Amino acid sequence: MRLSSVQIFQQGISGILDQQSKLAKTEQQLATGKRIQVPSDDPVAAVQILNLNEDMALLDQYQRNGNLAEGQLALEDTVLANVGNVLQRVRELVVQANNASQSVETRRSASVEIEGLLEQLQSLANTRDSEGEYIFAGFQADAVPFTRQNGQYAYQGDDGQRFLQLGKSSQVAVRDSGFNVFMAVPTGNGRFDVKPDAANAGTGVIGSATVDGNFIRDTYSITFSQALPGDPVTYEVRDSSNALLTSGNYQEGDEINFAGASIQVGGLPVDGDRFEVFPSAREGMFASIQAIADSLASAVDSPAGVASVNNAMGRGLNNLDQAIGHMLAVRADVGVRQNQVENQQSLNEDFNLQLEQTLSSVQDLDYAQAISELNLQLPALQAAQQAYEKVQGLSLFNYL
Repeated sequence: MRLSSVQIFQQGISGILDQQSKLAKTEQQLATGKRIQVPSDDPVAAVQILNLNEDMALLDQYQRNGNLAEGQLALEDTVLANVGNVLQRVRELVVQANNASQSVETRRSASVEIEGLLEQLQSLANTRDSEGEYIFAGFQADAVPFTRQNGQYAYQGDDGQRFLQLGKSSQVAVRDSGFNVFMAVPTGNGRFDVKPDAANAGTGVIGSATVDGNFIRDTYSITFSQALPGDPVTYEVRDSSNALLTSGNYQEGDEINFAGASIQVGGLPVDGDRFEVFPSAREGMFASIQAIADSLASAVDSPAGVASVNNAMGRGLNNLDQAIGHMLAVRADVGVRQNQVENQQSLNEDFNLQLEQTLSSVQDLDYAQAISELNLQLPALQAAQQAYEKVQGLSLFNYL
């Protein structure tokens, strides 16, 4: 077999280049700390690395979502806490105004303060986040959710709830619909409500109103009668079909029981006075507080006028207690979601640590092995260079 000088030179150069390539690869591995520089180094491992990096990028997005959710829920919780403070202050004023020692002037003064608290409540309900979006407007985050016109409050948002993804199978609501928070508050005692007729002329005042059985949802009327002055005052209770349920002589402070309801009446109703009992409905806390303010503003110094205020304050206290309880329930739900975010972020951190460890085992360089290979490759390159130098001198022309 004959080998030309060109072939010999090419083989020598190829040997040198091959050793240089191996040495350069090892040096690059040592410089980057990565075992795989290009997918062809280890195709299977390269696919694993790609999948692991995608999972880690997704986890990073989940963690950013979690941080955003924490901020959104913390803001809502702060607003709800302030709403609770406003409701408590209104309740204090109602309790004071319901006291017999209060005058028309002090009650009207309380009405002015309650009007101011209503404005504060509306401002809280129209809270915006750092991006300028209304947090209680549902999906209509760019529109003012609560407006007031002629003493009437309206909700302009929707029932939408924004969610953020915290994990592949975990998401959390970061906002609540303003309708559910502020407008869907049960009235009365939560089962039924009692309202005096506007034409009542006596001093009858509703006291406690409780459920002593299974309340049958219907509209009932309690009507008081007195045939002649000095005769006993009687009452009768009728349902929506005008069927008589119960009747008797009225005794101040006694409870009137019917259809699972127990209602105490104080004061002295007169002939024709009437109270309506109806199932609890959903009412906005704005309307409930506005009714309290209007009643105090229109207070008059007469027995019937005082009874009207007392009935309004009693009904207002029931509605405020429902609103405060409703607000505490919403805050409790927000707290549950805050815990959910915290727990999911902790799980994400643990999972991310596992992925990092797996990625390291697949991708990271074994420095001890790489340095050993480098120490072997350096002499090999030197040997190839020296061999080429020797072969380069093997030419017949050197002997002519």
